[in-house]
Amino acid sequence: MNVDLDDRRLGWHGAVSVQRGDGFVQPWRIPYAQRVLFPPDLLQERAAMPAGVRLAFRSDTSFVAGQADPYPEASPIDLAVDGVVVGSADWASSGTFRFDGLPSGWKTVELWLPQFGAFRLRALDLSDGARIEPFEDERPRWVTYGSSITQCRTAASPTQTWPAIVARERGLNLTCLGYGGQCHLDPMVARMIRDLPADYISICAGINVYGAASLGPRAFAPALIGTVRTIREGHPDAPIALISPIFSPPREATPNAVGFTLRAMRLEVANVVETLRAHGDRDVHYVDGLELFGPELAALLPDELHPDAEGYRRLGANFLRVVAPLFAS
Repeated sequence: MNVDLDDRRLGWHGAVSVQRGDGFVQPWRIPYAQRVLFPPDLLQERAAMPAGVRLAFRSDTSFVAGQADPYPEASPIDLAVDGVVVGSADWASSGTFRFDGLPSGWKTVELWLPQFGAFRLRALDLSDGARIEPFEDERPRWVTYGSSITQCRTAASPTQTWPAIVARERGLNLTCLGYGGQCHLDPMVARMIRDLPADYISICAGINVYGAASLGPRAFAPALIGTVRTIREGHPDAPIALISPIFSPPREATPNAVGFTLRAMRLEVANVVETLRAHGDRDVHYVDGLELFGPELAALLPDELHPDAEGYRRLGANFLRVVAPLFAS
């Protein structure tokens, strides 16, 4: 049975917007209609990759299959049924995926879309006569903003990124704003987070700023303060965790083009949190990135910057231990 892609019973959970074109549907992690307000092009490219997005619905189907535009080197698609991951499919070359042998009866079906690679869905098929209902995800909403280390290209699959590990373990409705190379505390991203539904917010700030030398010691702290204050306009009471960079051996003490080191950035993020708390924001919290991924895990950084698949699992476990307790259950 071919499902109409415009069927509103299909939920694009974790997407900021959905583009509906001629014979396709594509989730975005920025407002698609306003994408030109989110320069540069590379940010828009990353926002077209559905990290953390789930195509979710309830159904009594016995299988789920689909067709999408192929995307070289894209991550797999995972399937979770009633919250349990039951399969993973490589689709990048063929543009097709299929999951057979689903349990009988009504169930919640969640297709976890690739964390790397744009996903433009062309067809969705269920078993003949299958019924569909919307899946209303009433779990607390968590928005996390960061770099490629939050997008997690090298994680084993979409459910094995550290944000997915945390969201699944803690029962959170995830919106992942990890943009590879593009976490620069852009005002439009702050405004977007302000306007998104959110119960908890986390921001991993610094590594892209260091790499591109986009903000120096003069501008980094003010940009971080401005980001938090903008978000507060829409979320006055939500806990916000500000997380400094994780360990990266060649960047710890080596100044970049504007004289920043990761060690200095960690001090800046900690000082920003102290300043905000001193001015009445008691729901903002500092998290040292080294507590999430420190020197003891250096062997899990094959390029001395990005964790490998096991590294992302360890980062997720440490986030659950260090940061998740800041979020009320």
